Amino acid sequence: MQSMTDSAVTQKRMLAELTLGEEVADLFLLASAQQGQSRNGPYWRLDLRDASGAMPGKIWSPQSQAYPELPQGVPVFLRGRVGSYREKLELTVESLRLLEEEEATGLNPALFMPASPHDPNAMLEELRALARGVLVHKPWRKLILGLLDDPDIGPRFRLAPAAKGMHHAYAGGLLEHTLSVARLCMLIADNYPELDRQILFAGALCHDLGKIWELSGGLSIDYTSEGRLLGHISLVMERLAPYLRKAGLEPDLVEHLQHLILSHHGSLEFGSPRLPATAEALVLHYADNIDAKLQQVRTALDGVPPGAWSQYNMGLERFLFQAQPSPEPARQSRPGAGAAHGRPAEKKTDAAGEISEGDSQQRSLTQSLPLFSPCSSPLKE
Repeated sequence: MQSMTDSAVTQKRMLAELTLGEEVADLFLLASAQQGQSRNGPYWRLDLRDASGAMPGKIWSPQSQAYPELPQGVPVFLRGRVGSYREKLELTVESLRLLEEEEATGLNPALFMPASPHDPNAMLEELRALARGVLVHKPWRKLILGLLDDPDIGPRFRLAPAAKGMHHAYAGGLLEHTLSVARLCMLIADNYPELDRQILFAGALCHDLGKIWELSGGLSIDYTSEGRLLGHISLVMERLAPYLRKAGLEPDLVEHLQHLILSHHGSLEFGSPRLPATAEALVLHYADNIDAKLQQVRTALDGVPPGAWSQYNMGLERFLFQAQPSPEPARQSRPGAGAAHGRPAEKKTDAAGEISEGDSQQRSLTQSLPLFSPCSSPLKE
């Protein structure tokens, strides 16, 4: 069987680029395959996808009989031609080949599913930079940097989605969401200096980390068996235990971090085993919720012109309105801008009485790093 060449991957054409009558020889994700029966014999009805969207496909008889079974959620190399059915484009497939395991392993998921618009390596580096600036207590730094650099966690964290469908349901979505929530927490802590910004940052990074085990990731997002049975909160509590022991965190800090994770959904009806009972737990919950809701709003209003309404949004249970933006004179600063973040950074002391240089580093980071898209729903996902 002919093997796929590297050029087939590097020169891949997206479904959204295909036009009527065009011949196709390319890689796509076979999202689903269902058998049907026509007057000429059995056929396959396919749902083909890549990062640009979806397109239906058909394998007609007698070619369809060459495929007694077709799995779903796998990459395939197919040849065919773009036709139309009921005024919509459709691929007539002449041949289809499932990729060998070693071929599929090296594929970039971003080719086949929507992905974060932000570079995952850059987002990871920003998280590391924030951690180095915020975490002045050595056990905190050891824990968080150790998680980011762990070979069993870091690579999965780079590509994992934040949900199956509610919010950030794309490659890199979990990392994008985590960075956004961490930055929101730090901005809130700037305004409320009584907050423990170190545990807030640790909670922001860890609160949804269990999703790398709850969701399958890869080319087709679905729940794993342990994800369905246990959920991401239980999974991260279990997986974090050895890292917490190795970091040498004080027992009361371990307990507080666990509380932030257990309560971040905010209410029992949305899957929180505990209600937020500390100031930091409340901040994490609301930052998570804001990020989730605004990402859902952004998705719903994508392409909606000012003065118009979106389609009904099932997650938010409402229609959304694209309001006209306020006029802004050229580069006029907002009233009060910089009042909270333009002040000189104060030097603080850590638990051991040592001067913290990280505080001033972190303040400059929160001003200079680009704000990532709001996201993260507190809800079922």
